[in-house]
Amino acid sequence: MNDAKPDILISQVRRMLREASSVTVFTGAGISAESGVPTYRGADGALWDGLKLEDWATPEGYARNPQRVWKWYSDRRVQLGAIAPNSGHYALANLQRQVTARGGRFVLATQNIDGLHQKAGSDGVLELHGSLLKIRCSGCAHRRDVGYKAIDEIPPCPACGAMLRPAVVWFGEPLPEDVWTAAAEAAGDCEVFLAVGTSAVVYPAAGLIELAVGAAAKTIEVNLAPTPASTVVDITLHGKAGEILPQIVGDPGGS
Repeated sequence: MNDAKPDILISQVRRMLREASSVTVFTGAGISAESGVPTYRGADGALWDGLKLEDWATPEGYARNPQRVWKWYSDRRVQLGAIAPNSGHYALANLQRQVTARGGRFVLATQNIDGLHQKAGSDGVLELHGSLLKIRCSGCAHRRDVGYKAIDEIPPCPACGAMLRPAVVWFGEPLPEDVWTAAAEAAGDCEVFLAVGTSAVVYPAAGLIELAVGAAAKTIEVNLAPTPASTVVDITLHGKAGEILPQIVGDPGGS
């Protein structure tokens, strides 16, 4: 199918989505980058403020310098308040409404921690890597939403007094079991699977693509450049999610 012209591929995908009784979508950093959300890590591994991956995105890094890491995440959270979803986010919210309106099942799983899907109107988003807009306790199950407000100092947990932390999944930590289970089940039991803006190299999340392919779902990739998934999915559409998704989704009525 990938040998066809882009407009033909887009028509094929539009028809797949319109006729599907169950759709699972998996998104990565690419869709949010189009809204201006930094990916934080460059090709050399360098990060803002001179931080390295092991300094800001691991439990060990937080233990070494909790205040610095906490402040870094607080600053990023405040910045998110001024960032708006793009047309790709809104198209997926429209797709959810289309599928559910005809009695179908729609699941959106994301690697992103920015909450832009929810801001665009998507419901029930499975946040595989947690959320920058939430904090949780490092010692008990307490967690809460904090929105976009700055919290410069680390508050103690109101339930047990232990140190709070960003409610994101750091390297070396497992994905939330309930979220991962729901995403894996949706990928392995859908009619159409759409991967958007993901490099398809960060596991276990990238394994959702393999689950969908193994279950013989119709698989589509939307990305700026080829990824490891490009050779296994049915259709790859190269370009910006904000330009391609509105074309394959259409308006809320499905036209």
